[in-house]
Amino acid sequence: MAISKWTTTQIPPQSGKTALITGANSGIGYQAALELARHGAHVLLGVRSPAKGDAALARLLHEAPGASAEVVELDMASLASIRRFAQSWSRPLDLLINNAGVMALPNRELTEDGFERQFGTNHLGHFALTGLLLPHLLQSAAPRVVTVSSLAHRNGKMDFNDLQGEKKYVPWTAYNQSKLSNLLFALELDRRARAAGSSLLSIPVHPGISRTSIVENGPGESGLKIFALRVLSPFITQDDAAGALPTLYAAAAPEAQGGVYIGPDGFMAFKGSPTVEKPRPQALDEAAAKRLWTVSAELTGVVYSPLT
Repeated sequence: MAISKWTTTQIPPQSGKTALITGANSGIGYQAALELARHGAHVLLGVRSPAKGDAALARLLHEAPGASAEVVELDMASLASIRRFAQSWSRPLDLLINNAGVMALPNRELTEDGFERQFGTNHLGHFALTGLLLPHLLQSAAPRVVTVSSLAHRNGKMDFNDLQGEKKYVPWTAYNQSKLSNLLFALELDRRARAAGSSLLSIPVHPGISRTSIVENGPGESGLKIFALRVLSPFITQDDAAGALPTLYAAAAPEAQGGVYIGPDGFMAFKGSPTVEKPRPQALDEAAAKRLWTVSAELTGVVYSPLT
């Protein structure tokens, strides 16, 4: 399926829709929130820090006067926080964008639930949130779940004998695996939705190489890979507004399809306009996806009724 230079001008009116975006205070999450709000959606800015959320909301309302948006406290590294939000939500939800993440933390860290922080935040938190909000998504006429993966999935490998780096922790290996997990989850969710006859669309995306705060909040600028990115930045990266285009296409384009991976159309998918991309073979491994789903349900205690 070809996509012809899609831009935010092609987003149809979103009035009457409610969207939740995790990690919405900056970067791709903020840009997605801004554009959806501009087009009439009521946007929930899911943030770990209320202060940063309030600052992002003020910025959004300045850039999109009259927009409808609110801040909700949601820490993707905390199952308790995720459950509190899910229990507090009582209305239909049209769109969930699983965007928050951490990258290549230099040292192995644990979430409050005892999960390796990258696997716990990037994958398990979003697995739990999606499952807990599923009843509200299914109340919508045309619900969508957009999960942000990464080019890093290309180097990812599921090590089910050491999913959380207890035996050996390597920052980039853990990150790559967490982003492969995002992609395996999104594709498995789409398969389960279709098998159940649900109208829910699960769409994985990636932003190419975008200039966001995830670098500073993860490996910082000392690593060789990050140094190379800095040097090559003008040639291979794009700003966060451009990086948000695949997410926005998946979230709002009427023609977007479930189970289709969306990323930039430029060289090596580093930057460019949204296009359909074929994931690497390890992301298409249905046996691995099912195994990851089972493990994730066991670790989080979240069951996807009626899609399990």
